[in-house]
Amino acid sequence: MSEQHTYRVIVRGTWDGLTDEAREKLLAEAAEHGLTSMRFTEEGSLSYEPRPLKHFSLRYVVMSDAADGEEMAGALAEDRAERTLLELGYGFRDLRSTVTDLDTMKVNRKSASPR
Repeated sequence: MSEQHTYRVIVRGTWDGLTDEAREKLLAEAAEHGLTSMRFTEEGSLSYEPRPLKHFSLRYVVMSDAADGEEMAGALAEDRAERTLLELGYGFRDLRSTVTDLDTMKVNRKSASPR
C-alpha cells in the first residue's frame, strides 16, 4: 500500500466566452467569492475579482499517492476545476496549477529569543 500525501492546489484560469447570464451570475455572487472565501477544500473554493471579471482561482485539498508526486495532484485538481466550471456553465481557458505537498513542507519556527 502506498503512502498518501495531502496537497494544497491552487488552480488559476481566465474566464472565456461567458454568456450574459453567466456574467450576471458571477457579478451578483462576487461578494461570496472574494478574499474571505479563499479556503482549501476537497470540493474547491472559487474566488475572483468582479472588476475586471477576468481571472479566477479555485483552491483544492487533494489526497494522492506520494509516489505520483505533485504533478498528479495538480492534474487531479485541474480535472476537478474543469468539471466544476463546466457544470456551472462558465467558460474558461488557460488552467494552470500550483501545488504544495503539506507532508514534505518544512515549517520554520522562530527560536525563543534570549532574555
